Amino acid sequence: MIGRLTLINYHSFLKCSVAGHTMSTSQLSYDQKLELYRNGYIILKGAVQDDLVAAAVDRMDTAEKKVHLGREKVMTDLINRSSLTPILNDVMGEFDPPSLAHVAVIPKTKPSDRFNSLGYRDRDTPYFGAVTHMDGNITMRPPQEIQQESPEEIYRRYIASGPKGDLGRCADVIGHNFVPLFEDKEMTLSLGSFTTFAIVCLSDQTKEGSGQTAVLKGAHFEMERFFRKQYRVNRCVGPEGPDWPRLNYEVANRCGLNYVPPEVNQKFLDENSESTPDGRRWARPTQILMEPGDACLTMYHIPHTASRNERGVDARRNVIFRLRNKKRQPDKVVNGATDHPDRGFLEGEWLDFEEGNNPWERSKKAMCHMWDEWEGMQKIVAQFREKNETISA
Repeated sequence: MIGRLTLINYHSFLKCSVAGHTMSTSQLSYDQKLELYRNGYIILKGAVQDDLVAAAVDRMDTAEKKVHLGREKVMTDLINRSSLTPILNDVMGEFDPPSLAHVAVIPKTKPSDRFNSLGYRDRDTPYFGAVTHMDGNITMRPPQEIQQESPEEIYRRYIASGPKGDLGRCADVIGHNFVPLFEDKEMTLSLGSFTTFAIVCLSDQTKEGSGQTAVLKGAHFEMERFFRKQYRVNRCVGPEGPDWPRLNYEVANRCGLNYVPPEVNQKFLDENSESTPDGRRWARPTQILMEPGDACLTMYHIPHTASRNERGVDARRNVIFRLRNKKRQPDKVVNGATDHPDRGFLEGEWLDFEEGNNPWERSKKAMCHMWDEWEGMQKIVAQFREKNETISA
């Protein structure tokens, strides 16, 4: 484990010696914005000051087991007191200072026989057990026995397994990840959404297989196109909308989530794509290689995943924030961790919105027009986006 003094010295050395986007200003350059536009993410070297990194690592080292650190100031300071706030204000716009962080620690692990949310055994899942997904998607604990019933019964049992029990197919169903089955009572939107991830690295993740986040590079464009297609068909966006079945009954345990639309996954396959034992090929995600104090900004629209910490020196430590541009809902405060900010964070409570404010339609519009909430990206978007990508929604 990297101690506090060692980490500070190590990080200071890295900022001087490693090529990349070392942050010395409060804005992204034109080239950095172009990289974010093309790839859907960008790594910012040394974006978080040494003292903030050291304080967060210290707190993790001294915390008792099962203590929830997400609300502690040393974690939220990684955004609120770092260069990430002015950078984000410039490139994205105003957002609520986080009051809650997702402290994501992955210990050293070996491949296991447990079924994951895709319905495959961890050891059989390519790319260090990558479970590539879109955020804001309901997740139940995956069945560890091969399901024998009909697809209809498997679906019913799956959604009934959540913390609220068997409510039938409705928007009050909540997953074990606290995400609603549907965001709206009419069941036309099945994904929560926001504007950007900010991922702060607190451990050495410079080698693949260290548990780091991985992204499906460039897939933000395909996800936006897919959302637009769904909206045009029947205004239902997300899983259970057009061409996006929620569950796959042909996987190893017969109950796997389609975390990414099958047609989007298909567009990122090639002759080098790895397969599960059933011959199904999977798109290779790009692992985000970072060092303590680095940060990664990603579009909400980019499919992503954690990965197995099989080769890391120690536990993988990331602190993750989910941020939304204030202009979508100026009167609502987003805590910085939720991926479904128009519903209650833990229980999916129904929030009050003023007359004429349809949060579900506003979210659909943001999902179909992914750059609208990136105020500092508008010149890049205008210069490089194809005209035929613009639709009304």
